[in-house]
Amino acid sequence: MAEATPHRCRTILIVEDDAAIRTALQLALEMEGYAVKIASNGKEALEMLPRIDTPCLILLDLMMPIMNGWEFAKALRQDMVLAPIPVAIVTAFSEEAADFEGAQALIKKPVDLELLYQVVRKFCG
Repeated sequence: MAEATPHRCRTILIVEDDAAIRTALQLALEMEGYAVKIASNGKEALEMLPRIDTPCLILLDLMMPIMNGWEFAKALRQDMVLAPIPVAIVTAFSEEAADFEGAQALIKKPVDLELLYQVVRKFCG
């Protein structure tokens, strides 16, 4: 009898206000077989999370309108169901990211696809 392969989470949530970056990340990850959900700000992402499969990783921009990355992460950490989801910061501003608590990874813009794939594989298998 063949052994069952372990279940891997294949869902990633991208929270990014720049449509071009959002689309580029989405396409790169979908080409690798991931199911990608997108939100253009933190508020939209928080409203979306209860309606989608729990992501194995959230790729989070910091500088966004309506609800920025810091506000989103604070709200995420206050929800016991959502708090365990790993967050990788995707930003051009490494100084601001250095002050960010709770991020499991930092990906600088412009995004190096090899680094992106390494981070994703670490959390999503």
